Amino acid sequence: MNSKRQFISSEAILEKLVAFDTTSRHPNLALVEYVTGLLDKHGIASTLLHNNEKTKANLYASVGPKVEGGVMLSGHTDVVPIDGQDWTYPAFKLTKDKQRLYGRGTADMKGFVACAIAALIKSTAHQLQTPLHLALSYDEEIGCVGVHSLLNMLNNAPTKPGMCIVGEPTQLQVATKHKGKLAVLAHCRGTEGHSALAPHYQNAIHLACDLVGILRSVQDKIVAHVPHDAQADIPFTTIHVGRINAAQALNIVPNLCTVNFEIRHPASDDPLKILEGIQSEAQELADKAKLKFPTVEIRFDILNSYPALDTPADSQVVQFVQSLLKTDQTSFVAFGTEAGLFSSKVGIPTVVCGPGSMNQGHKPDEYLELHQLQQCERMLNQLIARLIT
Repeated sequence: MNSKRQFISSEAILEKLVAFDTTSRHPNLALVEYVTGLLDKHGIASTLLHNNEKTKANLYASVGPKVEGGVMLSGHTDVVPIDGQDWTYPAFKLTKDKQRLYGRGTADMKGFVACAIAALIKSTAHQLQTPLHLALSYDEEIGCVGVHSLLNMLNNAPTKPGMCIVGEPTQLQVATKHKGKLAVLAHCRGTEGHSALAPHYQNAIHLACDLVGILRSVQDKIVAHVPHDAQADIPFTTIHVGRINAAQALNIVPNLCTVNFEIRHPASDDPLKILEGIQSEAQELADKAKLKFPTVEIRFDILNSYPALDTPADSQVVQFVQSLLKTDQTSFVAFGTEAGLFSSKVGIPTVVCGPGSMNQGHKPDEYLELHQLQQCERMLNQLIARLIT
């Protein structure tokens, strides 16, 4: 086949992708329809896996022989909100300025998604001996919740990829590890009454504050006593309280306060065991309060979770991606990704490697260095060349 054909550039695709406001609270179908139309023009069929409301979809597509193995390029289509952020560039319009590409999602992670789409299209100009796959998901930013239908499809497919590259921004370093996450909502129930008689009631906010004290104490014990992974920026499990909600009026003793917290953990730690310890201490707290207020309760709901990634440094996927980049280094990224799900739920060996830095992600004036986009293109060109032979 003619490998000199002209194809749409990654930058041109990125311009289109950024223009879609795919903040997780919004549908992503317009973006998905753009991608499926682009792939269809080059003879690439797409499989769409919709959510129950038919407002969002995962996308899966392949080029090459329908055999076991090959490489899957994976990314998410959703982005975080811009609410409350002071942008000097248009958030949903790609702006090139001084060798930087500005716009929401450029770094996290539409830059890689654009490169992956361009690479899949470019691969149609060759006779691949090994397949190349593209997987795009939704709702990654709210806990990796949208990808599960894609995981189910891959588990039930007659063939599945032999390895996966999740293109989250690592400055094109090969990341073999990241933490998992357990998101929890604690319901602290007290008793309501007039604030003038506050001592006669159990203030749910006070109960929640005592629970937060337990969380901080458990965190301190982890830092002091649990072995740390020196490769990580934060080399231990972290417990973070992100949201507390309660109260209707100042003159009412609140009867309910919720505490939203997360446990981010390396593969060596069991978050459920940590949660069990927290629950045990919280039960002691509630039992003490029950002596005076029998209806007091602290209840925990797990909202979502995803596993840690811990791919051995000597595994085939690590050595393969290292060879594309001509490096022997690996890294441990601080943020979570869908990589641990592909690895643990489907058995696809996975690394995280993509253009840009998470230091620019989730911020106003998010940007991707142009040279990072170009370096990612070169990496994927090397990948295509390896799949031809």
